[in-house]
Amino acid sequence: MSETVSGVHAERPPERTLGGRKALVTGGGSGIGAAIARELAARGAQVIVADVAADAAHAVAQEIGGTAWEVDLADTEALDDLVLDVDVLVNNAGIQRVSPIEDFEPDAFRRIHSIMLVAPFLLVRAALPHMYAQGWGRIVNISSVHGLVASPFKSAYVSAKHGLEGLSKVTALEGGPKGVTSVCINPGYVRTPLVEKQIAEQAAVHGAAEEDVIDDILLREAAVKRLLEPREVASLVGWLTGPDGAMVSGASWAMDGGWSAR
Repeated sequence: MSETVSGVHAERPPERTLGGRKALVTGGGSGIGAAIARELAARGAQVIVADVAADAAHAVAQEIGGTAWEVDLADTEALDDLVLDVDVLVNNAGIQRVSPIEDFEPDAFRRIHSIMLVAPFLLVRAALPHMYAQGWGRIVNISSVHGLVASPFKSAYVSAKHGLEGLSKVTALEGGPKGVTSVCINPGYVRTPLVEKQIAEQAAVHGAAEEDVIDDILLREAAVKRLLEPREVASLVGWLTGPDGAMVSGASWAMDGGWSAR
């Protein structure tokens, strides 16, 4: 949130709506996850920054006064007996692979589903007992416009995000009577390292020049022709985990510039 003071555009600090709460953000070492970790810390939460990249996780954790958790979410069996005493869980970690189905490597498909669907299930499973015991919890799943619609050459990513949407809705139904909300946020393309990497991959798959990929491929279906910024996604997470988001559960919040309106 921002305001103008004497003609100067200034950022207004977020309300400290999460004082005394503990939050876990996966993929928190960079991009959307790092922005979310900063937002939740600014709202008073003690944030656990989870990432497979230890240095990145520690850097963000040190910046916000949180703690780092080096974890490979692809190793899902290691999460089977996990217990989490967190009040806010943000499932954000993800990877991408762009390839036609007939050329898609089976191990790559399994890895994407492990990180982006199986691991979120296991983290939700690990966090719910603590949330239920205190009668309060917030689960935010960073899905994608591809949790609502499909694009070619992204079979693993699209199917994993569609599965995450279903997991979120079931969690909302089970958790609602016990004070726990569960939602999805569905961004379009966000200015992150993951998207930067996709530009080259999309150029190769579509036989296009990299400079044409953003306008002609990435933003082709959007009405608002720009990339989303990580802080914009983080701002919505902040609102959804605050007191005004208490009745928001089981929903999917599109931040796609009108893409899914088609």
